[in-house]
Parts: sequence; C-alpha cells; structure tokens
Amino acid sequence: MRLVKAHRFNPVKAYELGWSLFGPPLMTTHFYVIGDVMVDTGQSHMRKEALKIASVHRIERIYLTHYHEDHSGNTAAIVKNLDAMVCGHPGTAEMMAAPFNIFFYQKYMWGKAEPVKVETVPDIIETELGLMEPVHTPGHAEDHICYFLKDEGILFSGDLYLGDKIKYFRSDEDMGSQIQSLNKVLSLDFDALLCGHAPKQKNGKKHIRNKLNFLNDLYGNIIRLWEKGIPEKRILSILNLKEEYFIQSFCMGDVSMINGIRSAVRHHTSKTVRTI
Repeated sequence: MRLVKAHRFNPVKAYELGWSLFGPPLMTTHFYVIGDVMVDTGQSHMRKEALKIASVHRIERIYLTHYHEDHSGNTAAIVKNLDAMVCGHPGTAEMMAAPFNIFFYQKYMWGKAEPVKVETVPDIIETELGLMEPVHTPGHAEDHICYFLKDEGILFSGDLYLGDKIKYFRSDEDMGSQIQSLNKVLSLDFDALLCGHAPKQKNGKKHIRNKLNFLNDLYGNIIRLWEKGIPEKRILSILNLKEEYFIQSFCMGDVSMINGIRSAVRHHTSKTVRTI
C-alpha cells in the first residue's frame, strides 16, 4: 500500500507518506514545505511521490532534522533531480557522506538513504515566512536539530516529540539528553509542533511539557531502583512498563522499552563519571 496525504498547518504545507507490502502502513512520516524550502524528505520507499511533490514546489533548499532514513531517504534523489542544496548538523553531514548500515526492519519500513553532500546549517535561515533558527536537540540522535520559525510560532521538531508518552526507545537513544533538549525548546515561543510522525497544530508546548514530565518521572524512577541494585527486567515489572514483544522481536531488539531503562542508566552513569 502506498499512502500520500496532503495537510495544511497554516501557513505550512505538509505531506504524509506511508508504505507497506500488506495492509495499512505501520507508521507514516511527514515532511514540510515553505515556498522552495523542504524540512526532511521522507522515506525512500515513497521516492516517486516525494520527487513529484518536490518538483511541484520547485524545492531549492532542504533542511534535515537528522540522518535517520525515514527523514532523509529521498534527499539524494531530490538533489539529483532539482539540484537542491542540503543543510543539517555536522553529524548529519558525516553520516550521509557514505552509506550507513541499518537494521532489516528499517530497510523494510522505510528503505535506505543514499549518500549526499550536506552543508552545515547556517545560524539563521531565510524563508518566505520569516527567519528560521536551527536548535540542536540531541537525545533521539546526536545530530538531531529542530527548526524554529519564530514569526509564525512553529517548531519543526523532527523526532524530538513523537508522543506525550513513549512506549519504546531505540537502543542508541539518550533519555537524559532528550530531557535536556525538551527543556531547551520550552524556552521558545511556539504553538504549532510539526514533528515527523504526530504533528500538532495547536498547544505544542503543552505536548512537549507532557513528554518532559513523563520522561522526568520515568528517568527518576529508573535510577532510584537501579541504585538499589534492582535488575533491568525487575525494574520493568515494578514500574508497570509494558514491553511490546512483537515490536522488540520485529526490530531485532533495537526498539523496546527495556532500551529506555538502559538509556537512563547509561546517561546517569556517564554523568556520574564526568563529575568525579
């Protein structure tokens, strides 16, 4: 199944793409268009559709939130066809300079991203809706950037948000850094939260606060139990955290709730080492 939906988050155009071999897509992705500017490019399984959209809008500049293939999958193809410029974090440039390895589930759901040259994003970006500011927000990925459109009160948040409560974590996520990044964007004046998978037209800061409160509580409870010597699986049980075993199995352990426990402990341990 191939899914394409056009949305309007005034004054921004959004496109939702989804793909699956059978039935509805397990997860869709969004990218955004402001004039000739595109924020993220979607999954390569939907390349034909993404290229058509980019061509209609005559995209000249692409700003990536991070290197993950569901956000960067069509970047190289758009550059090849439209000679667009691509910008992102230096870490994004490093990752996308050559092919990078992904798990089977990622290849199945999204497809692979081809190498492409990525310039370091400038401190201020001019758009037809005013100035846009990149904000480094690591945690989901070290190279993660949000883009703040101040005059319109819009935050393009990539994968910083995803949901008020999180059911599972990638193995390479850093929960502590995510908490710091959520606090960081709360200092910005925005209402629309335009993320990669669950955009919110209004009350964006409320949703960021909800996720921040959830992660603060989760992190604190995990560390409290871990410092008592309680093992990971027992922490999972005590905190009534449900493991999605189908997701965990399908994603070969790369996505699970127990990864969240490991992420919190890893961050806490590294923080403790740095302060000694």
